Amino acid sequence: MEKKETIINGAYPNHPVVAVGAVVFNEDKVLLVLRGKPPAENRWSIPGGSVKLGETLQEAAEREIMEETGLTIQAGDPVYTFDIIKRDQKGKILFHYVIVDLEANYVSGKLIPGDDATDVCWASSRDVKTLKVSAATHKLLKQCYSSEWM
Repeated sequence: MEKKETIINGAYPNHPVVAVGAVVFNEDKVLLVLRGKPPAENRWSIPGGSVKLGETLQEAAEREIMEETGLTIQAGDPVYTFDIIKRDQKGKILFHYVIVDLEANYVSGKLIPGDDATDVCWASSRDVKTLKVSAATHKLLKQCYSSEWM
């Protein structure tokens, strides 16, 4: 009989986890967080997190952005969807996220990293080219906004 792995920080799920991100622009800069936990640990990415039971995508995005950045946003429509599936050395599913990124408007607040974000910033297209940005964030900005983000 095989021992079941313990789920820690989303690792070894028994089903895909639905997550949401918010693409927030302010004065030609995009909101990014430096992830403090896997699967995107030490990478800058669009802020967001898991959708809780009973939440809409918009409610989840607004909650997650407040938790990770201290900002109030108004979440809108989906602009990008992707999967993160990572396996461990034995081939078992370590992480499986289905992520829906929404466009969002900045409403108010000051940047304060929280939750699993170790830092938070407003990044220009020039900044994005020099920061250690996740592959999914690069792809999102290039496909949905313009080539100036690459």
